Amino acid sequence: MPATYRWTFYRSGGVDQVALQSRDDLLHLPELDPKLWIALSMPTRGVELDPRTLDLLDTDHDGHIRHPEVLAALAWAQAALKDVGRLLDGGDTIPLDALRDGPVLVGAKRLLANLGKPDAKAVSLDDAMNAEHTFAHTLFNGDGVIVPECAPEAGALRGVIADIMTTHGTVVDRSGKPGIDQPRAIAFFAEATALAAWQAKVDPSILAAGDLVATTAAADAVRAVKTKLDDYFTRYRLAAFDPRAASALNANEAELAALSAKELSPATAEIASLPIARVEAGAALPLGDGVNPAWMARIAELARAAIAPILGPRDRLAEADWHTLVDRLAAFEAWREARPANTLEPLGVERLQQLGDAAHQPAIAALIEQDLAIKPELDSMVDVEKLCRLQRDFVKLLRNYVNFSEFYAKKGAVFQAGTLYLDGRGCTLVVEVHDTAKHAHMAPMAGAYLAYCDCVRGGSDKPEKKVIAAAFTAGDVDNLMVGRNGVFVDRQGHDWEATITKVIENPISIRQAFWAPYKKAVRLIEERVGKKAAEAAEANSQKLGHAGDEPPAA
Repeated sequence: MPATYRWTFYRSGGVDQVALQSRDDLLHLPELDPKLWIALSMPTRGVELDPRTLDLLDTDHDGHIRHPEVLAALAWAQAALKDVGRLLDGGDTIPLDALRDGPVLVGAKRLLANLGKPDAKAVSLDDAMNAEHTFAHTLFNGDGVIVPECAPEAGALRGVIADIMTTHGTVVDRSGKPGIDQPRAIAFFAEATALAAWQAKVDPSILAAGDLVATTAAADAVRAVKTKLDDYFTRYRLAAFDPRAASALNANEAELAALSAKELSPATAEIASLPIARVEAGAALPLGDGVNPAWMARIAELARAAIAPILGPRDRLAEADWHTLVDRLAAFEAWREARPANTLEPLGVERLQQLGDAAHQPAIAALIEQDLAIKPELDSMVDVEKLCRLQRDFVKLLRNYVNFSEFYAKKGAVFQAGTLYLDGRGCTLVVEVHDTAKHAHMAPMAGAYLAYCDCVRGGSDKPEKKVIAAAFTAGDVDNLMVGRNGVFVDRQGHDWEATITKVIENPISIRQAFWAPYKKAVRLIEERVGKKAAEAAEANSQKLGHAGDEPPAA
């Protein structure tokens, strides 16, 4: 069996921790038993490491860096660097001759060439960021998203892209502008194709108004009033059946009187509920004067879009003509009901006919392919950025993850949020808390005196807020209570107003642990004495009150 790698351990904070000092330590890190790692998970936010670096390490995008992701990043760096021990040197600049032949070296050379530095001997994080920033502000930037400006200014493609954005939503391009991607384009053209196939089935014989656009307008006009006209002609037949019904079928005097006291307009609901016209036996429906004001616009549209082109112009509509009109449009309505479900309705019939051009879909696909063609170049730049960030940050992460050497060496661990100044002391063991209830549930197990504080900074319009937990490890805690105020200074030097909202009480010294039971007993006695005194004062007050009510002695 191969020999086991010999690790160096040191004891700090009461825990045996592995030392990470050499190239061999990094090479053999995958062999280190996970139970010897101080931590096996770290959040990507709320720690003093560049969030962009942590996002690149968080390959499953769950907001945490886990043990396998750390090892995967190390293996990736080992494949890119001739000597993975360079990670121990720090810095964010990497000589080209330190890179193995492969995609990272190719990407670094291409990146430098794009920046006008083809003869440079090293690549830096600033180079990678500048190159990516340049690409991010170009129309074609490798993210598979195209904006209308990607299409030629002349032609119809810009309008088609805008139609896709209208009907299928947008996705944000790397440039920050709204655009479309391949799934949206595919869904759009699939619906457009289904609609085109449906439209191809239309028989000219069912186009009662002459063409598709005119017949659609006629059918829409009939739909808008059909229920109301059916109601009118039913009343018309009742009046013809029995003339006595005419007065009952029209608006009565009480309904009209109720309207007289209101401020009226054609949109008034009470007016719209009245019959569309006065019901009289033998009288056809007027198409102008005599129509209920709430329905005049729709009746005018019916006369213009449906009656005139299908039945011929007229100023009144007989019941037989109404049924003829509905029957003439019945086949068209049946065809329209078979329309496939889609989201293209807002575009209208004329626009849908224009989208039947078979050249639009491949042209949009070509633009997306043109954008994606740059993706390998962008990916290689991201790889260069990732390697520069790993050289700068990876060992710092290990020394706050595999061991806590930076914490116990008082260099400032990444999980330390800053310093809380309160009660004449400064607490440096402060962490940011995102879920107070969950954190407080486990906090008593820490064996430390913890104070949770709400922190606020900034103006009253948009104040910034955060919650911290501070561990008090020395001195007395008699004056630490909910409501006490202090100042929290974060790692960036910003000061926050801090107020204690919750405390987890644990002794912080042998002296405090010794005196704690006695202090608790004294507080209990004080509370009982205070309660007795309050009860006695209340009883005396009641006696004095009753004494004033008694009559004087004779």
